[in-house]
Amino acid sequence: MSLYRPLLSLFLVAALVPGALRAESWTLDRAVATALENSPDARVARARVDGAQAFVDQAGAAWLPQLSVSGRYTDTNSPMMAFGSILNQRAFNFGLDFNHPGRIDNLNATGTVAYNIYSGGRATAGRTAARAGAEAAGHDLRTAQQQLVTEVVKAVLNLRKAREAVTAVAGGVQSYEAAVAAARARFDAGQLLKADLLSLEVQLAQTRENLSSARHGAALAGLAFQFVLGLEPAATPVELVADDPALSRLAPPDTRDFSRRPELLGLEARVRAAGAMVEAARGARRPTVNAFASYQYDQGWKTDRHGDSWLAGLSVDVNLFDGGQTPAKIRQGSAELTQVKEMLRKATLGIALEVEQARLAHADAAERLAVSGRAVEQAEESARLSRARFEKEALLTADLIGVESRFLEAKLRRTIAAADERLALVELRRALGLEPLPQP
Repeated sequence: MSLYRPLLSLFLVAALVPGALRAESWTLDRAVATALENSPDARVARARVDGAQAFVDQAGAAWLPQLSVSGRYTDTNSPMMAFGSILNQRAFNFGLDFNHPGRIDNLNATGTVAYNIYSGGRATAGRTAARAGAEAAGHDLRTAQQQLVTEVVKAVLNLRKAREAVTAVAGGVQSYEAAVAAARARFDAGQLLKADLLSLEVQLAQTRENLSSARHGAALAGLAFQFVLGLEPAATPVELVADDPALSRLAPPDTRDFSRRPELLGLEARVRAAGAMVEAARGARRPTVNAFASYQYDQGWKTDRHGDSWLAGLSVDVNLFDGGQTPAKIRQGSAELTQVKEMLRKATLGIALEVEQARLAHADAAERLAVSGRAVEQAEESARLSRARFEKEALLTADLIGVESRFLEAKLRRTIAAADERLALVELRRALGLEPLPQP
């Protein structure tokens, strides 16, 4: 019994992993689809992809002309403002007093078209950085989706593990109830000491207490399952498909290549984005060439005149000295590029270790499953023989308690090992950048 309580406690802790409450039966495929649609994590990742794509659209605007229109109405007696309005309205005459032109109103409407011909490579670098950022956001979305699928599979397996543990402990309760009934009959017949009967009754009470704890753990696992799927709490317990075909699709991968891990691909895209930002900073040293054209119309009611005009030209701007801002921005961009490169190298090393740990964990879980399966067969046969001997008064009560406890422990071990093997396999596939749950 010294090993039983730690095993049950470990199982109950493992059961507190995401799960769901629904009256209808759930398959893994349905649970995954629901989580990908409703989970806040998935929605946040999709929103980030939309935001990154918006940056791409903004960067692409550099290759399109900029068109603006403006209009304003003024009424003034300022000599300079009034004289300008008079000229634009084609209302000038030599009898005008420049010092006192009087009140002049003016309605001005202007349309302007501008186009950037050359920006020193900054527009191209900005678009490259934006596209790389959008690609990185897409890989982040895939990372979030893979992690979410992994959590859903864990939730289902832990819920199954919790309920199978309830079944195993309930079987132990039935075995002790049968043993207590047989012991009471022997006690009534004067063939058994009262101390032995009380020992069995105490063990039955403890097993019933463990059954209550196991049921509580299963209920919590069901509630947590719902949290992973992003669903509101439900009063009815979730029903899982007995033989889920998705579980049979889980197969050990035949590769150790993790180069397609979305985290690595996302960091590689960020390296490209950081390199493009360095190039954009360097573009500030190069000239900027813009073409522009505008048309304006002026109307004055006090002069009862109007006129229109146009303007077109080409501008070249060269930054000769900006107080050292451009060199500082180049150094900043280069430093950020170095940081991202080192982050990529660190991630590569870390994922290599994670893959090896996941591989060893799966190998260990598979071996424990095989051993626990044989242990259950042996413990079941031993329990069957011991019960028969106890009924024939050929076995002590303490020995029967020990045999029943070992049988219950063996069943719990097998339940935990079976779920752990599937969980380890899911983690191994995720570590390699593969789909945690293969598609049908």
